Amino acid sequence: MSHSLSLRLTAIAAVLSLSACAPLNQLNLALGGGDLRTEPTVSAPGQTQAIPTGSARTAEALDQSTAEERVAATRSRGAGRVLGQTVASLGTPSEPGFWLKTPLVSAQSAGRVRNPATGKSVAVTLIPIDGPATAGSRMSLSAMRALEVGLADLVTVDVSS
Repeated sequence: MSHSLSLRLTAIAAVLSLSACAPLNQLNLALGGGDLRTEPTVSAPGQTQAIPTGSARTAEALDQSTAEERVAATRSRGAGRVLGQTVASLGTPSEPGFWLKTPLVSAQSAGRVRNPATGKSVAVTLIPIDGPATAGSRMSLSAMRALEVGLADLVTVDVSS
């Protein structure tokens, strides 16, 4: 192998290693390892939210929703229009609120997700993402906790608007 090719492969490996840092940090958060970043992040237009620091070691400490918000989100409501089922994983743990990023919608709207295995449901903001309707979705930490599913689980949920 030429010296030039070896240098190129080393550079590519370094770039790939660095690009893996963000997902690993999210996994570390999901597993209770804490987030060492301390800078603020934008959670909604014009609104900043501090990213949990290294002291946040549990899902409860990372969950920024209040008890009142959790009660309101899980309050039983009539079913809306069924959009389909999706397999959801934990989204960005430092992004507050009750939301589901899913290819099942084309515009942001109010919705509800229900875990058919337990019957538990939660009101969420449905946020569109690119991909076929059969692609997976990402759910907020608060919504996953409200459904009482493991943060490392892939959970099949019914989605309605």
